[in-house]
Amino acid sequence: MKLVSILCAAALAATVGAVRAQDAFPSQPITIVVPFAAGGPTDTVTRLIAEPMSKELGQQVVIQNVAGAGGTLAAGQVAKASPDGYTILMHHIGMSTAPTLYRNLDFDPVTAFATVGLVTNVPMTLIARKDFEPNTLEELVTYVKANKDTVVYANAGIGAASHLCGMLFMNAIDTAVTTVPYKGTGPAMTDILAGEVDFMCDQSTNTTGQIKGGEVKVYAVTTPERLGNLPDVPTTTEAGLPGFQVGVWHGLYAPAGTPEATVEKLSAALQKALADPTVIERFAELGTAPVAADQATPAAHKTYLADQIALWKPIIEKAGVFAD
Repeated sequence: MKLVSILCAAALAATVGAVRAQDAFPSQPITIVVPFAAGGPTDTVTRLIAEPMSKELGQQVVIQNVAGAGGTLAAGQVAKASPDGYTILMHHIGMSTAPTLYRNLDFDPVTAFATVGLVTNVPMTLIARKDFEPNTLEELVTYVKANKDTVVYANAGIGAASHLCGMLFMNAIDTAVTTVPYKGTGPAMTDILAGEVDFMCDQSTNTTGQIKGGEVKVYAVTTPERLGNLPDVPTTTEAGLPGFQVGVWHGLYAPAGTPEATVEKLSAALQKALADPTVIERFAELGTAPVAADQATPAAHKTYLADQIALWKPIIEKAGVFAD
């Protein structure tokens, strides 16, 4: 009986300790791992929400960039992190395409993570070096078809949003071109500006400044309607390619097994950040907007992730493009 009492007391103490740990969360800085290079669109989105989340949580939110393998390197790192809420992941649409693109993926996006909430759905823009010959989307399609052996498309790496967008574009025009993968959108944009590569499809969060500054040529936005911050840029439908539409959604993830109370605190901080006037204003300047409050929740995020995995699987398999 004495042993049983000791074991019961130990179990009770452990339970109380776990509850207190959850109640005390966070008691130290939180790291958001970004799976792409600093300066890229996902990095930009993360840094915009980090400060208001930090204020809400009462602890510093640190950004760590872990680029490589189309975002799977960072995702795999966070999947194996301690499930205590102090290491979390910001990822985009690539989380839903990774299971198909990477046939030997060592984690399951659905079971390896606790979803925290969706953040934003960023439009894509089809851009080119400033002196690229085509001036309209129609001219671009014609030019690419006629020069497919010499045209060069840049992306931020296999599995990156720019890779997926490029794949959809080539599928839409039934023409493949030489593709150069970079270690992040920042380096790819640098070479677009330098005229080293011809064109790229990238998130408006990363291209709006260059478009407005006349540093790149823009052909279309991949949304059903024009963007408020780029009112003169036609949609792909208006420009003659209605089958080419894609948006890049972002979400926050914690390792599977993270206490529900901790996930809820992170989600509440995210919702607070997305309602911040400065965040809303900055997102608008970049051509996007925070998701509705009911989408910045663990449940809504979980459902959306599963739906997106099911959506992209047949598209990627039909294209026959894999990362391994």
